[in-house]
Amino acid sequence: MKSFVPTGLEQEPAIATGLPVGVARIEKQFEGEVAGRSATLFTAAFDQTTGIGTYVAMESFEGSLNGAEGAFNFVHSATTSGTDRTAEFFTIVPTSGTGALAGITGAGGLAIDEDGTHRMWFDYELGRPGV
Repeated sequence: MKSFVPTGLEQEPAIATGLPVGVARIEKQFEGEVAGRSATLFTAAFDQTTGIGTYVAMESFEGSLNGAEGAFNFVHSATTSGTDRTAEFFTIVPTSGTGALAGITGAGGLAIDEDGTHRMWFDYELGRPGV
């Protein structure tokens, strides 16, 4: 992760719940079969002390997948009890691809190593743009 910047966006109307809701901007760098960068809007209800919570992230990626260059959007979310990830969701946003990634469709996943390294992969197909 290149940067994680909490924003001043406040939930309106303010509703008190057991976990606060936060919003942040994240910048990431990717290396390997997925190479490039992303800009992310990140929202979470999360307890930093226990590691319990749920997040939703919308990412805009620019770079290459297995040598095909372009850009696209993808969304992912998960819930954690502090030691595991459940209720995971990961999908590429239809018709968001550009360049050699135009027409990209599919899904993917995210794994977090013990040292905190995030590993992301995509299960995708390249089709005709707009299809």
